[in-house]
Amino acid sequence: MSDQRQVRVRRIYDEPRPDDGARVLVNRLWPRGISKESAHLDEWCKDVAPSTELRKWYRHDPARFDEFAHRYRDELQQPAAAAAFAHLKELAADRGLTLLTATKDPDISEAAVLCRLLTGGNG
Repeated sequence: MSDQRQVRVRRIYDEPRPDDGARVLVNRLWPRGISKESAHLDEWCKDVAPSTELRKWYRHDPARFDEFAHRYRDELQQPAAAAAFAHLKELAADRGLTLLTATKDPDISEAAVLCRLLTGGNG
């Protein structure tokens, strides 16, 4: 029986919590209005973020989320993204993981897709 660590999604603007584990920003762009010091990050994992083209197409439109998730899962097969995703798996197994995003609705973000994939869902 494996001891699966918790993976969660939070906004980078939320206060850090003691049970966050590794805090990793998964956006390609640095969030507005927050300094690197106040973000309390362990890492900024740009390589796992969706491509600029996919991000611009999606525009966090809830009606496009399912298609976004499908296209994003395909992008995660590319070598750099796959390596970054494998690294997130290691962090999650080691100490738990909080995937941070700047989006207003984290439930329809790349962080939500990553969380589902990391916890055995289909993203």
